[in-house]
Amino acid sequence: MRLRHIEVFHAIYTTGSVTQAAHILHISQPAVSKALAHAEQQLGFELFQRDKNKLIPTPEAQALFPEIEQLYRQLHSVNTLADNLQRHDEGVIDIAITPALGFTVIPQAIAQFQKRFPKVAFRIQTIHNDEAMQALVERQCELALLFASPNFPGVETVAVAETSIVLMYPKALLPHSPAAIELAELAELPLIGIGDSGPMGQLLWQQLQGVGVHPSSTVQVDTYFVAARLVAEGLGVCPLDQLTAIGNPDNQVGVAQLLPELAVPIRALHLNSRPLNKLSQAFLQQVTATIKAIHN
Repeated sequence: MRLRHIEVFHAIYTTGSVTQAAHILHISQPAVSKALAHAEQQLGFELFQRDKNKLIPTPEAQALFPEIEQLYRQLHSVNTLADNLQRHDEGVIDIAITPALGFTVIPQAIAQFQKRFPKVAFRIQTIHNDEAMQALVERQCELALLFASPNFPGVETVAVAETSIVLMYPKALLPHSPAAIELAELAELPLIGIGDSGPMGQLLWQQLQGVGVHPSSTVQVDTYFVAARLVAEGLGVCPLDQLTAIGNPDNQVGVAQLLPELAVPIRALHLNSRPLNKLSQAFLQQVTATIKAIHN
């Protein structure tokens, strides 16, 4: 059966009428009848029997329908994907982000993006790196934005920007308000530890080990926002990404650059089987521009 035969068969089977099938397919009734006759000729058996003004599926048609229905659904998915790839100014962007990007980057990026594309809607969720693969495979999101994302099979990675790890500290603890601090100096400071901070935390830990620093923490948290608030209460210092520091300003808190500088890439992930449409590509460009503007 050809593609046109499948469309005609499905329309007649679900409506029971050549007239209704023609209406659904936006073609004439003679065109529907001709396509049906051609399909039956190729198959070598009847698909429908006439009963007054209705077409009754034959046993052969009933046996074919489950497979035809599956093909029809796949065809609809292909058409939807093609439409999304072509669409420029409207649609829905499903995105999962690391929580740190939710303070300033994504809100500002969306605000700027919707000035250009006011019809675009967003669905946003926060995830950690180890949840990204499941979220993509289960279609919970179209793309994921993460720090130093790992490589996953079947997933394409797009470089978006980079940030750096800085040190948030209580000004009461370091009244000279240093603009930069050597990693080795962390050994002498009360440290708020990030228990499960993914690749960024692993990068910091490796660098600390490299300079012979083995810090111990009296407070452990798993969220950068909570860590920032603990710093504001004077409970210790905390190394975290610059975007979180910028997104959580406090008069009692200072921010110092760590030396040597530790750069952290920000990447977007999507399934190879689900290429980003032009709308999502444009949004990633906006995210890149927003991060650069925030850093400046």
